[in-house]
Amino acid sequence: MISISLCMIVKNEEKTLDRCLASIFDIVDEINIIDTGSTDATKEIARRYTTRIFDFTWIDHFAAARNFSFSKATKEYILWLDADDFFKEKDREKFRELKKTLDSSVDQVSMYYHLHYDDEGNVFSRIRRERLVKRARNYRWHDPVHEYLEIHGKIMDSDIAVHHGKLQFNKARNLAIYEHRLAKGETFSPRDLYNYGNELMENNRLEEALVQYEKYFAADSPYTEDNVSACGYAAHCCHLLGRGEEERQYLLKSFDYDAPRVEFCCRLGFWYHAHNKLEKAISWYNHATQIKHLHDWGMINEAAHTWLPHLQLTVIYGALGQIEKAYHHNEIVRSYKPNDHEVLNNKKKLEFYLEKGITVATRPETGGGKV
Repeated sequence: MISISLCMIVKNEEKTLDRCLASIFDIVDEINIIDTGSTDATKEIARRYTTRIFDFTWIDHFAAARNFSFSKATKEYILWLDADDFFKEKDREKFRELKKTLDSSVDQVSMYYHLHYDDEGNVFSRIRRERLVKRARNYRWHDPVHEYLEIHGKIMDSDIAVHHGKLQFNKARNLAIYEHRLAKGETFSPRDLYNYGNELMENNRLEEALVQYEKYFAADSPYTEDNVSACGYAAHCCHLLGRGEEERQYLLKSFDYDAPRVEFCCRLGFWYHAHNKLEKAISWYNHATQIKHLHDWGMINEAAHTWLPHLQLTVIYGALGQIEKAYHHNEIVRSYKPNDHEVLNNKKKLEFYLEKGITVATRPETGGGKV
């Protein structure tokens, strides 16, 4: 059986830290808490689980703090988490089994990271992250913000999920770090440009975000996932700015970097639907229903891969009076969301029209989320 050190960096995490540590403390062999300046009860909560609490003077550099946390580990493998992450019981059991059975030749184990949930608690979006790494490999974190762990060696992809339960978010913090770096005259890498654009977007500085995305595209980054995501974020900025044609062009630009992703097909469906070009909208939604998962590491929108395009097809076919088609797609939605109030209302309404032989246009409910 392998041994595991949990390494975390924290600051003012009294609202979430107990949930995190309670979900993992009995699986790991060591807990290292690196505090970067808490003024609340974070340290007191941490002391319920470990005596290994270390102070780190914050220098606006997440990678430096992560590397310091890794330096405190003494066990074979290192697990890293944020204070608002936690394991559900089924994933705790999977983790226990992994600990018992992991081949010690494995250098890194990836896990799913469940980021967002719908109203029924189903996973809406997820990615993969490298979570458990062999200490002897001396992996290092890089970049002051949106830090990443440079890995190599033998990799294992597990089906264990870490759940993200953020309760608060300081939008200005990361942006301030980037702008401080610019003020010092630093030259941004393509990855910096991408993440700086994202931070500007999060802070509703949309025009400035678009400038950074264009700089990023011009830098010709080799990272497919970032390229595709940048297209999506740029399209979102244009959508919020009311620049519809530019939004569409950014969505189509994503196809320059990879095969059509289901999320972008759905968004193009939304675009054509909003512009009353229903046949084109239907075409994009139908294409979305035929795309399988092409990858497992980038952001996955589970709704787009399952029920969302069928819901939109229900709406369009209902509006066109094509009741049988609307009913067919609503039933597919219901297979994923059997207790959804609006989906059940659609079923009742459409069955009534089918029974009466009514073919006039109707408008089914449209709730359930968007891409």
